[in-house]
Amino acid sequence: MSANKKKTSLRTVRYAFKNIIWPRRKLLLLGLVLIIINRASSLVLPGASKYLIDNVIVHGDRDLLKLILLAVTGALFVQSSTSFFLTRLLSVEAQHLISELRSQVQKHIIYLPLRFFDNTKSGELVSRIMSDVEGVRNLVGTGLVQLFGGILTSIASLVILVKINAWMTLYTLAPMVVFGFISLKAFGKIRPIFRERGKINADVTGRLTESLGGIRVIKGFNAERQEIKVFERGVNRIFQNVKASLTTTSLVTSSATLLLGLASVGIMGIGGTLILDNNMTLGDFFAFTLYLGFLVAPILQMSNVGSQITEAFAGLDRTEEILSQAQENSEPNRTIELSELKGNVTFSNISFSYEEGHDVLSNISFDAPVGTVTALVGSSGSGKTTIAGLAASFLEPKEGTVSIDGHDLACVKLDSYRSRLGVVLQDDFLYEGTIRENILFARPDAGENDVLAAVKAAHVKEFTDRFDDGLDTLIGERGVKLSGGQRQRVAIARALLADPRILILDEATSNLDTESELFIQESLTQLMKGRTTFVIAHRLSTIRQATQILVIEAGKIAERGTHDELIEKKGRYYQLYTYQARI
Repeated sequence: MSANKKKTSLRTVRYAFKNIIWPRRKLLLLGLVLIIINRASSLVLPGASKYLIDNVIVHGDRDLLKLILLAVTGALFVQSSTSFFLTRLLSVEAQHLISELRSQVQKHIIYLPLRFFDNTKSGELVSRIMSDVEGVRNLVGTGLVQLFGGILTSIASLVILVKINAWMTLYTLAPMVVFGFISLKAFGKIRPIFRERGKINADVTGRLTESLGGIRVIKGFNAERQEIKVFERGVNRIFQNVKASLTTTSLVTSSATLLLGLASVGIMGIGGTLILDNNMTLGDFFAFTLYLGFLVAPILQMSNVGSQITEAFAGLDRTEEILSQAQENSEPNRTIELSELKGNVTFSNISFSYEEGHDVLSNISFDAPVGTVTALVGSSGSGKTTIAGLAASFLEPKEGTVSIDGHDLACVKLDSYRSRLGVVLQDDFLYEGTIRENILFARPDAGENDVLAAVKAAHVKEFTDRFDDGLDTLIGERGVKLSGGQRQRVAIARALLADPRILILDEATSNLDTESELFIQESLTQLMKGRTTFVIAHRLSTIRQATQILVIEAGKIAERGTHDELIEKKGRYYQLYTYQARI
């Protein structure tokens, strides 16, 4: 194992002890007490069998028979009661812990910077949140307690076995030592397999999520067979991983069967000889074999529990890896709280790159004063969306400063800024639910009058009046039951309801037909009034009234000015505008 993996494992063990086991120490201690009582009561039966054979049967002691039956019955009652409470307490707490961890991981992930999501499949993240944490049930559930209980039972059984016959006990220990060595080696091999399984599951889940989300594209290109093959390759990788883990665990189980079987054969021979030589009673031999079972069974169980705990730590490795990712609002320099926001935005000598050595923006500088509209135009890939991302604080510049009301945006607490930010994207996301719920997403506590005002201003009412359920119409996953133009109008209504100080419109009218565009233009005019607005549009007709137009080419500002000024220059903007006019 590499030094890095060892470091990760030790860090995971510390995390598990500090955050999972230690906070629940009282519950686990109670579980340990219950398991001790449970295992102690289980030892009554083999002990009683010796007296049943050597005293009751041989000497006909009926009073002792009644006492033995009473003791065994009481032990069975104690054993079943402690088993019930043990499972009830720890299994429920384990499921509660899984719920808490899922919430914790989801909460952490949702605050990670956008660059993390750009490099990670959503399906993989779903797997991280829902599947990786499930193994912790073996740490807080009955697994860990059973492991300690099994060790205690084995020790108690070993003491009794030595007392009955030390030489026979010594003989049984030899194969168990070999079995323990094999188990340690096996578990060392299994853990990386379990960890790799988590990665494979995440990859396969991610691709499956993408396939189901893009089913129209798949059917449109007749690519069903291709996706079937991709998924089959993925599930085959899972199968190969499971096969490897099963092979290893089978080795442990088979070794146990062989070694313990050989021990049993030896005990039969030794015990039989001792009985024939009158050096051991039949009751002692019978009790020895039963206690041996109590010694062996926990060891076999421990191998199974050990596999479960190994799986738990493999999942925790991946969970801790996620939780160690720095959140975007955890940066120590973000100390400025914006009590109010006017909306003066300034870009000063901004350079940005997604990959080292490949600048997307180079030395960009401009002012966007309060209430102005800054339009960004240019070829695809020129850097327009990157500028909008910087203004929205989704990205951070490599060089230079983005300022808001004179404050460096890199030093501003993000929630105090984004609470006054509104965004309408080209492919704006709508949740499965009703139109009303999607509009209220921006301000869940908004009153009905505010909702209706936003609906009217964005011309959503124009099409919801045709639906039987109006604003309460269910729109399906990602708003699939609405047209592109209708989805865009819902997104604009959501932005109107948010009442932001800074507004970013990224191709906000690109999905609209001519009629819908006419509806929206008036809404956007109302939406932009008094707000600092950044508009990205390929349809240049939508930005003619902008306060300033920045023509972005190859990551630089090629031209700037109003529509009339740029037309008069007859430069790049003039070329773009006249080309569209011809179309």
